[in-house]
Amino acid sequence: MTSRSASMLAAVCGAVLFVAAATHGQGTAQAQPTVRGTQAGTGGRGQGRGGSASITIRAARVLDGRGNTLENAVIEVQGSKITAIDQRTGPVTYDLGDKTLLPGMIDVHVHLNWYFGPSGRYSERDVPAGYAMDAVIDNARKTLMAGFTTVQSVGWAGDKPLREAIAAGVVPGPRLLTSLGQIQPGNQTPDQLRERVRALKSDGADVIKAFASGSIRDGGKMNVTQQQMDAICGEAKAQGLRTLVHAHSPESIIASVKAGCTQVEHGAFADDAAIKAMKDGNVFFDPNIGLVLQNYIENKDKYMGSGNFNEEGFAFMEKAVPTMGPVFNRALKAGLRMPMGTDAVAGAHGQNAREAIARVQNGGQKPMDAIIGATSLAAESMNLGGEIGSLKVGYEADIVALNGDPVKDITKLRDVGFVMKGGRVFKK
Repeated sequence: MTSRSASMLAAVCGAVLFVAAATHGQGTAQAQPTVRGTQAGTGGRGQGRGGSASITIRAARVLDGRGNTLENAVIEVQGSKITAIDQRTGPVTYDLGDKTLLPGMIDVHVHLNWYFGPSGRYSERDVPAGYAMDAVIDNARKTLMAGFTTVQSVGWAGDKPLREAIAAGVVPGPRLLTSLGQIQPGNQTPDQLRERVRALKSDGADVIKAFASGSIRDGGKMNVTQQQMDAICGEAKAQGLRTLVHAHSPESIIASVKAGCTQVEHGAFADDAAIKAMKDGNVFFDPNIGLVLQNYIENKDKYMGSGNFNEEGFAFMEKAVPTMGPVFNRALKAGLRMPMGTDAVAGAHGQNAREAIARVQNGGQKPMDAIIGATSLAAESMNLGGEIGSLKVGYEADIVALNGDPVKDITKLRDVGFVMKGGRVFKK
């Protein structure tokens, strides 16, 4: 990160808060939020946007994010919005040949503040503030370049200035929704938990993140009371906020559904009763089957020794990996709504599409449905289904081009050749 960029970041969002949060934050919108704009940036951070000239993009096929395909199509963009989708002939701004256009992808669960330190290990002590800032910004950049134009980052106060820096065009990254923290109920009373929700709302949180069970590395057992979950999710609803709940065990999942929580995360040990409860409660389920645990195991030497990253913890994760595809498949057959989330942490940023690929290859989902899960359904889960997640006139011009057809080969989701977010081209 250049000194000029650092000073710009400070001017936009207050570098003191950003640096402090980046250094200390490792570990882990309102009901109708509004897509935050992105002003013109500097230093090559995206081209286009603004002015009167339109941008036109042609490709062999357009997937609209809702299950429809248009061959040999052109998308027209004016400012930050899509203004036309048709099959016109003639010259265009970008002729992408045999590529496939689809909406910018969305990851509903990431942790941009997780990174490996200067020695290549997670949770290193005394990491220089400049290194921490660069690492977080690089995570955001990698995610955007992988075709993810919107993410939901849950658990970090430093997301607030980062969110504003990205929206202002100072930092290249995906549109960011954030919980600004996470609620571990512990011994807190229901009234204390309600106050915590109100405080997060007041501070600008887009969503509430809460825990109803322990980590999978500790067995994932329920560690809250029903009254605590009722307080968190009830108050969030009263404040117009959604709730994402970390829940692995059947008991914790069912308690979250009873409390009226919006979305269940992980659910590694979900049984038929828990799946039925989620279906009956019409909650979203984000099972994270294709990246997070695999990434931990692939980077075992970098995580080992930090907190519950020990031999027992890794044994839990290694045992869970082969069971995740079948859990997803049972949830799929039950008709659960499953937006795509990865729980991306250090080592995983920019590899987000592995989740959608695993849902097809290991979970039995149809490729088009996996694409919908990473676009329009993910947007719907964040109450942004009328603004992003679809290629449609009037929607934000978040457009990604793939080198191939992901409906025929789902692995093409990782072969990104063009990225536009809000009308600005970041990769071509």
